[in-house]
Amino acid sequence: MPASAEIAVADTVAPSVAPSRRPVRPERRHTSPISNLPDSFPIGDPLKSPALVVLDSLSARGDSVSIVPIDSVAVINAPLIAKTDSVGGGFAEKKFTFVPDPTKAVWMSALFPGLGQLYNRRYWKLPIVVGGFMGLGYAMNWNNTMLRDYTRAYSDIMDNDPSTNSYMDFFAPTVNEADLNKEWLTNLLRQRKNMYRRQRDLCVICMVGVYLVAMIDAYVDAQLAHFDISPDLSVDIAPALLPTETRKNGLPGLGVCWAVNF
Repeated sequence: MPASAEIAVADTVAPSVAPSRRPVRPERRHTSPISNLPDSFPIGDPLKSPALVVLDSLSARGDSVSIVPIDSVAVINAPLIAKTDSVGGGFAEKKFTFVPDPTKAVWMSALFPGLGQLYNRRYWKLPIVVGGFMGLGYAMNWNNTMLRDYTRAYSDIMDNDPSTNSYMDFFAPTVNEADLNKEWLTNLLRQRKNMYRRQRDLCVICMVGVYLVAMIDAYVDAQLAHFDISPDLSVDIAPALLPTETRKNGLPGLGVCWAVNF
């Protein structure tokens, strides 16, 4: 009995507990090179035109992407309003066709005559518009000056004051006032005064007309900037049978029908 009890006690003894082991942390991975890149690149003076920032290199190996650190940034200037894309390892420039806005062209021409033509890039029209305004402005000023002189002379000859004789300024100093025919001179001054007033008013009307024509030209030029003006002219000629209603004898007639395509 005692021997068996010791064996039973020995069998019921709990097995020894294995010593505990501390968890092992995984190795820290390196930070992705992308997160090390700065948010902005200083490029010196501000650019006045669109630019493209080009990185040095980008490579992929397996499931990881690596970027070679850069010390400088290459900037490609775009002198025109254009987009750039890579073509064959380089950069090709795409130029957009200029399409003028008719409303903007009209307002610019209304602001200053000739400015709408500059906006539409019709530079050869600018001397015409500006020259027309300058010529009409000079003619209006000259006619207005002559009108003022003849108006004062006509007023002086119509009054009874002998000291007011500005009409004698139109004659040479050797001409005697007593030798002049006052009736003839009065009619001449009145005709000249009316003539210069009419010419001055005509110059003003022409200036308004040039102003409106410049606005209309700027609008039409911008509206038809890309209108198809291909020289595709043709004439179609075909025989035609005239209706009996147009004939006095009630019999049909033969004719020719032609159309011009442009």
